[in-house]
Amino acid sequence: MQYDVAAIIQGYAQGYFLMADASDRLGWYASRDRTLIPLDERFRYPKSLQRVLNQERFTVAINRDFAAVVAGCANRETTWISEELQKIYWLLYQTGFAYSFETWRGDELAGGILGIVIGGAFIGESMFYRIPEGSKVAMVKLVERLKAKEFILFDAQMMNPHLERFGAYGVGDEEYQALLEQAIMHPCSFV
Repeated sequence: MQYDVAAIIQGYAQGYFLMADASDRLGWYASRDRTLIPLDERFRYPKSLQRVLNQERFTVAINRDFAAVVAGCANRETTWISEELQKIYWLLYQTGFAYSFETWRGDELAGGILGIVIGGAFIGESMFYRIPEGSKVAMVKLVERLKAKEFILFDAQMMNPHLERFGAYGVGDEEYQALLEQAIMHPCSFV
């Protein structure tokens, strides 16, 4: 099956995201309320995580093993990342739009975050860990990178208790669309 990368990126640039339903049918979805990870002083994390960061147990990498991160994100009892969506992520990776931000302990993949980058917007699709704290360290290091590269938006799509601990907050559709429009017009280099 052929996929139109430009059309897919256009969908994300308009605030939609791809998900598979329970029957693995892929569709575009939007949310009236979006969850953002702050790229300013509102970003926070537990003190216990600071100890882990200080111990430097993990190293970080970008796209060292993109396919393994996608597989890790999809490896759940119920997942919205179908095989077809995994193929689309691979195509977006090959064309420079999808990235995996990874934590490693030695040669072992500890965790990672899968995202789509358009201009100054990082659209977080999913995250996972194999080693405790792997995805949390990835989150902290990813926010540091996005700040350093002057990204405007870190879209986490939907709120959950894990993201709340990092200072994630919700915005309505109108505010989200304005931020997204500003972010995608802001040229940033993720790598």
